[in-house]
Amino acid sequence: ERDLHPLLTYFVYASPTFSRGRSIYTKTIFHESSKKKGFNEWLHPDIVGVYLPLDDWNPDVIAFNQLLDNNSIRLFSFELKKSVTKATYRESFFQAVSNSSWAHEGYLVSAHITEDDDLLAELERLCTSFGIGIISLNLTDFDSSRVLFPARTRDFLDWETVNKLCEQNKDFQNFIQNVKIDFDSKRVHPSDYDAVIKDPAKYIKDQLKIDQAD
Repeated sequence: ERDLHPLLTYFVYASPTFSRGRSIYTKTIFHESSKKKGFNEWLHPDIVGVYLPLDDWNPDVIAFNQLLDNNSIRLFSFELKKSVTKATYRESFFQAVSNSSWAHEGYLVSAHITEDDDLLAELERLCTSFGIGIISLNLTDFDSSRVLFPARTRDFLDWETVNKLCEQNKDFQNFIQNVKIDFDSKRVHPSDYDAVIKDPAKYIKDQLKIDQAD
């Protein structure tokens, strides 16, 4: 699954179907660095993301927003699976629900979702009910990767869970620290986040040994 992380990072950052012109940066959360592993199986997302409107908003507007509700920062949560099938979709979906309850937007991401009308209809129903979005990464034609079902945006964060994540996982705590530093300095430091690959098709061919469709 971690071979998919660079592809999701690229999709989140570069795909207009997701980023809508925003610069969204991601950070991998390593589960093995967590404390109390037995209690955290469904606590940590695989990847977290952040949008800081530092290049899109007037500095005075950012400062004024901070005075009011500081609602300019948007946080994302992503649960990755190699495949989603009729046999696995419920566990995968509700793991994403559990791992994403703290964020503004949460997504289940997969490189293979079984093409079945009943399965897609059930996934759409679950997305509508729980607000989790679904992203399909197409490994044979990456340009066709897309958001199958959008997430429902939450207006408020679950601060209790954010605090628990910081206590339990140093990667998540570092992510929160980096977001704060970037916001305070009014400048994003890309090196603090996952690197954005330049050519997803080349990465898929070289790393995953899958050729792109002509």
